Amino acid sequence: MYKIKVVSYFSAAHSLRGYKGKCESLHGHNWKVEVIVSSCQLNSQGMVMDFKELKELTNNVIEELDHKHLNDVDYFKEHNPSSEEIARYIFIKLKEEISKKNCQLEEVKVWETENSCAIYQ
Repeated sequence: MYKIKVVSYFSAAHSLRGYKGKCESLHGHNWKVEVIVSSCQLNSQGMVMDFKELKELTNNVIEELDHKHLNDVDYFKEHNPSSEEIARYIFIKLKEEISKKNCQLEEVKVWETENSCAIYQ
């Protein structure tokens, strides 16, 4: 099994509904996103897929979130904009596009601080 990973970043604000503590108030993060893709075989160029292509696909999804109040994004009107739900959102948006490349999306990690991340597989 071969795996590749790209890393992207975005900045956004959010507040957690139903949470008692600091994070119930509007606040922001500089989010780090890691996307891991796998394949049992390499393509004709000897790659899982082109890093540039995976980065572009990832950035297309992240653009929807960058410099936004996440609570105003349609998906997060129905789902609390926690790190876990952000990872799930990115995963769902990327999965179909990556499967078209004969690859499998393994996981999305979303870091809200350098010490704390959520993972969706």
